[in-house]
Formats: sequence, structure tokens, C-alpha cells
Amino acid sequence: MADGDGLGEAATAAASPPAPAPGQSLSLGWRERLRAGLAGTGASLWFVAGLGLLYVLRVPLRLCENLAAVTVFLNSLTPKFYVALTGTSSLISGLIFMFEWWYFHKHGTSFIEQVSVSHLRPLMGGTESSISEPGSPSSNRESETSRQNLSECKVWRNPLNLFRGAEYRRYTWVTGKEPLTYYDMNLSAQDHQTFFTCDTDFLRPSDTVMQKAWRERNPPARIKAAYQALELNNDCATAYVLLAEEEATTIVDAERLFKQALKAGETIYRRSQQCQHQSPQHEAQLRRDTNVLVYIKRRLAMCARKLGRIREAVKIMRDLMKEFPPLTMLNIHENLLESLLELQAYADVQAVLAKYDDISLPKSAAICYTAALLKTRTVSDKFCPETASRRGLSMAEINAVEAIHRAVEFNPHVPKYLLEMKSLILPPEHILKRGDSEAIAYAFFHLQHWKRIEGALNLLQCTWEGTFRMIPYPLEKGHLFYPYPSCTETADRELLPTFHHVSVYPKKELPFFIHFTAGLCSSTAMIALLTHQFPEIMGVFAKADRERQSTSRRRAERETHTHRI
Repeated sequence: MADGDGLGEAATAAASPPAPAPGQSLSLGWRERLRAGLAGTGASLWFVAGLGLLYVLRVPLRLCENLAAVTVFLNSLTPKFYVALTGTSSLISGLIFMFEWWYFHKHGTSFIEQVSVSHLRPLMGGTESSISEPGSPSSNRESETSRQNLSECKVWRNPLNLFRGAEYRRYTWVTGKEPLTYYDMNLSAQDHQTFFTCDTDFLRPSDTVMQKAWRERNPPARIKAAYQALELNNDCATAYVLLAEEEATTIVDAERLFKQALKAGETIYRRSQQCQHQSPQHEAQLRRDTNVLVYIKRRLAMCARKLGRIREAVKIMRDLMKEFPPLTMLNIHENLLESLLELQAYADVQAVLAKYDDISLPKSAAICYTAALLKTRTVSDKFCPETASRRGLSMAEINAVEAIHRAVEFNPHVPKYLLEMKSLILPPEHILKRGDSEAIAYAFFHLQHWKRIEGALNLLQCTWEGTFRMIPYPLEKGHLFYPYPSCTETADRELLPTFHHVSVYPKKELPFFIHFTAGLCSSTAMIALLTHQFPEIMGVFAKADRERQSTSRRRAERETHTHRI
């Protein structure tokens, strides 16, 4: 298999953070070390004090006599008791094992370990060492780490998000499943309020009604409010946008409403341009009207793409990128890439990548995997794993393998969807970069482009797993990108529906308590079965074990008595 194992040396590893100064590291942890030492010493003192108290009270509590009575009681037990005991233990441990397994697959952690850390550790003094004073270097470092995690888990608007009425709702009618989560729809409501409202909405009654409509949670209430806004002002562009998104049941109906929104939006936009310098409120109104116009044109381009008028869609997207270059945050170039791939205009795709696949710009799965697809296209039709393993890789094949490794390192979830090892679902309205939600959104639209190029999926299948041999484990640093964030699983579970099995990277090992409860359940069940089938033999073993313990106890008592004499 040609997996390009030796290609990792060509790429530079991520730079490690600078080491702190010696004086800083010395002053950083002396309080923590002192508190940890005191906590450990206190626990040891409590343990020694408990043993001493037990030794002093051994006579008043009659420990020796009680132990002898317990031994007599155990000697009188029958094999049926041991069958019941081991059977009950096996049942309880089996229930705990099944609960642990379910909890781990649902939440990604062990319930017993979580309870131990959150409840037992504070009782043992485990939180003392983690407390740092405000303004100390350790607290500053923790705040920087938390800010980095927040930036890594930033949720982005899906550039290729579907239409709610014409696509998401039709899916619900057919399958009875909700493709969107409440968290995802709540983020969309926040986006709509940011894009389509401003502080001057009170000046126009229709905009006031639409401001309330975007805050409504109930879809029929939003649609009713949109019609109310149109009764007040027949040229309310945002009302047409809402109806096109949520009421239209086909793409044709959505396109018709968006064309009406475009006519109204252009009129309002020209009017706002003439008044933009009069006051800050007019500038804010112009920004809002610009957002509305760009949104309408973009959705019209997506309607044209879905209806097969791809060249028209490409023209609208190119005009948008020329007319509004500051709005690159909307990632219109990803819509353009997908449409150009459908046209098989690979030279134009390369030109777009040359502009946006830059080290200073944020990456995405669409950028990385499209770059890999273009390099794969040049060699995939003649690629054969057996031949490549004998003669080695050519320079073009090495470039293609490196591009695949780069894409897989950025988002390791995509190959399983492209290779159809996991089933696809409708993409959410928001995605998490490098997460499972982004992988679904990319594969949903780009799988057909990989299938169209002969041998592309074959080359991907032969090489994508070689990426993980180049990435350090554990993932404290990356190879070509920043280390893979640890928060993607939690965010993806909020964005993706519950009927989808979220892809997790790196794959988590089973917690200790799952192995422990599984072993305990199996062993006790085996002992119960053997005791039930062979009661005499197991009784002999149990009696021999009790006699051995009794002999050991008498020997220890004699040695203690001799030592006292």
C-alpha cells in the first residue's frame, strides 16, 4: 500500500511554545507544591490515626471474638448461598457495565470516574493544588488556554446550508425526523437578527414587525408576522426572505420569492446609499441593507445551482465577490468552488484556490479537500497500489499524497463519508471547523465530484490512514496545522441530530471501569455457574480456602503472642 509514510519529513512540524524563564518557573509552583505536600501529608496522618484508633479499641470492640464468629458462620454456609451471592454480584456488575457502556457512548466519559473526580477528589484535598491566586502566572495561563479553546470551538454559518421549507421540512414530512437541533436553529435566529435588523427599525413599521418575527420560535408565527409586514409595506425585502426560507415548499417557489425580495432590496439599498453620510444611524441602516442584498443574491445563486442553471449561479457569485469584497467572512468562494467543480472547470477552481488557500486566511474542509482533489485528478486514473509499492511514487503522486495527508489532518472525519463508510445526513445550518458537522456538510455536496474523477476515491482509500502515523500522539502538537481541538465532540453533539452517530477523533479508549465491570461480571457469572454445576468440588475449594485463612490467622496470633513475651 502506498501510504506515503516517508513524506512527513518534507513538512515542518509546528513550533513548540517557548520555555519560561528559570526564575519564573521557580516562583510559579512553590505554593502549589506546598499545598499538594500538605494535602498528601494530611491524608497519610488520617490513615495512620485510623489504624492506631482501631488497634486501641480492639479489646472493647471484641474484634477477635467477632472475627471468630464470622469464621464459624462462613463454615456453616452451603453451596447454594455462594450460587446466590455470585449470581447477584454478576447481575449487579452486569447492570453497572451496561450503564457505563451507554453513558460512555452518549457522553464520551465514564460515569464512575466523573463522579469520583467531582465528588470524592474534593474530600481528599485534590482541589487545593488547582487553586491559584488571581493575577498569578498559572491563572493567566489557564485563562489563555480557555480563550484558545473558545476560539477553536467557534461555530460558523454553513455556506451551503439548505432551505428550511423546501428541503429540511420536506425531509421531516417524509421521515418523521427533525434534521435540525434546537441549538442550531437558535444560532440561525441570532444570525438573522444580526444580519437583518438594526437600531433604526422603529422608523419603519414593517421592519419593527420583522424584528419581532426573527425572534419568534414558532415557524407559523414567523410566517404570519412576515405577511403582516407585507401588509404594512409591500416592498419589505426581509419579509420575502423569511417566506422564501420557511414557507416555500419547492426551490422554484423559493426562487420566485427571492426575486421579489431582490427587487425590493435593491430599491432600499439605493435609497440607503444616498443617505449614508447623514448620521451614524443611516450608516447602520446601510450596513443592514447591504447584508440583506448580499444574502438575497447569494440564495438566488444557490437556487440557480439547484435548478441546474450552474453558469448563471457562477456569474452571480463572481459578481458578488467583486461588488462586496469585504464580505469574505460569508465564504461565498466555497459556493463558487462547488459550482465550478460541477462545471468541471478545474482551471477556474485552481485560480480560486490560489487566492483563498493562503497561509494568512482561515482554512476549511472545502479548501483543503478541493486542493487534494485537483492534485489527485492528475494521477488517479493510472494509480495502482501494487505498482506504486514496487516502483515507488512519482513526484506527481507524492504531491497528491501530501495533499491528501494535509486535508485529512485538517479534518479527519471526511474520508469515511467520501468512502461511504458512514451514512450521510442532511448538513446542519452551522458547522464546526475540523469537526464532524463540517465533514458532513462537505461530503454532502462534494461526494459526487470525487466520484466523477476516475480513481480519486481509490487513491484516497489507499493513503488517508497514513496521515495518522505523521501526527504526534497524544495530540499536544500538530504536523501542518494547530493541534486538533479537544472540544469538537461536545459542539458537534449540539449541532447534529440525536439519530446521527457522531464521529469522534481521536478515538477514545474504553475507561478502566468498563473493563473492570466487564471482568467482574464475567468472573462472578463463571463462579456462580461452576458452583451450581459442581457444588461438592466448589465446597471443597471454599472450605480449603477458609482453613488456610484460619491457619494464617492462628499463626499470626501466635507470633504476636511470642513477640509480646
